[in-house]
Amino acid sequence: MTDIGTVVVISGVPPGAGGMGLQAANSISEWHRVAREVVAIGPSGARPETIPPGVRYIELPPVMAGFRGNRTWLRWLAGRRQYVHDRKFGPRAAAQLDGLRPALVHVFTQVGLEAIRWANAHGVPSILDSPNGHVRNYRDVYVRETRLAGGRVYLGHPTPRMVARVEEEYRTATFVRVSSDWARDSLVAGGVARDRVRVIAQTPVAAGIHPPARRDQGTGESGPDAGPLRVCFVGTLDLRKGFVHLLRAARRVGADRVSVRLVGGTVDGFTRRLLARERAGLSVEASWGSPVEALRWAELFVLPTLEDGYGFVVVEAMAAGLPVIVTDACGNAALVREGETGWVVPAGDDAALAAAIETARRRRDRLPAMGDAARADWERLSAMSNAGQLRALYADAVGRVAPGA
Repeated sequence: MTDIGTVVVISGVPPGAGGMGLQAANSISEWHRVAREVVAIGPSGARPETIPPGVRYIELPPVMAGFRGNRTWLRWLAGRRQYVHDRKFGPRAAAQLDGLRPALVHVFTQVGLEAIRWANAHGVPSILDSPNGHVRNYRDVYVRETRLAGGRVYLGHPTPRMVARVEEEYRTATFVRVSSDWARDSLVAGGVARDRVRVIAQTPVAAGIHPPARRDQGTGESGPDAGPLRVCFVGTLDLRKGFVHLLRAARRVGADRVSVRLVGGTVDGFTRRLLARERAGLSVEASWGSPVEALRWAELFVLPTLEDGYGFVVVEAMAAGLPVIVTDACGNAALVREGETGWVVPAGDDAALAAAIETARRRRDRLPAMGDAARADWERLSAMSNAGQLRALYADAVGRVAPGA
């Protein structure tokens, strides 16, 4: 059995906070199961319950005053602000490595470049964790959707400079870890060598989420005319997540046939105005908050994402006993059994999404049983361990950086 000494995990977001934070927390927990010691480095705001006992967490001070509160001139240039933050955070995190002397450095994209350079200089293997698809594809989605939605120039994250930074991370890390076949294929299509990309799925996380004892049918009827179908979406209301396509699909189905709850907030004035425009005349609630109540209320979960390497909200919906509709640009589309636990539709295709929602509405009697099957799949997935894959990844990474390798 391969002995693994100290593993250092570096993340630019607090473990447990949001989708990327959940992936950071997962990586910390995964290595904690197989390594002798794990040290995590990240910003303030980590959720203590996501960090296992015995893991040391080095909390770095804020990189720039007002970064989180948007109190600098950079508030007008969100992409530039993120780049400045990550470019400064990366060296601060890497500066901790001399005193830790890790056997492996596991870093997340955007903040990992300096730690990878340190690892290469010291003969230490490095794993770059890429939560999404290729960074160029990530940017292209935003540029395209911004143009289609409002005809404006995209100034958000990632900027061209961030794209160049992340691509250097791809080139210089020993391996790139992704969470799905879709994410691997996206990186390979973007030019990353296939043999350097490893798929290790996330451990599904859905703390405190359970199906309700009985899902309310509203009128007591169960056919397609038993009131509006209750549809839920969870996630930030930005263009990459595809909320616009969900609202346009709902309009195609009929404003009186679908009721939508959006759990999440808009990211800027542009998306706020876009939400107001697209929801007009529809039955739509939109607010920040815990997704638990909305998942218990809903009959169907929809994630119309245009680019998503994993999608924790999909497994949360499955844990809540909901059938799901996802796009083929979501890593977790592979978890959906067509017609049995949900449906997969082409990303950005409003007509196809509307047709899937209408199919669910007409098969309303079957939705609870489909949700039960989704919950059973989640229980099976959550019981699986990836310890063997991590050990194999570490052994291969050591072999790649060994003299003469």
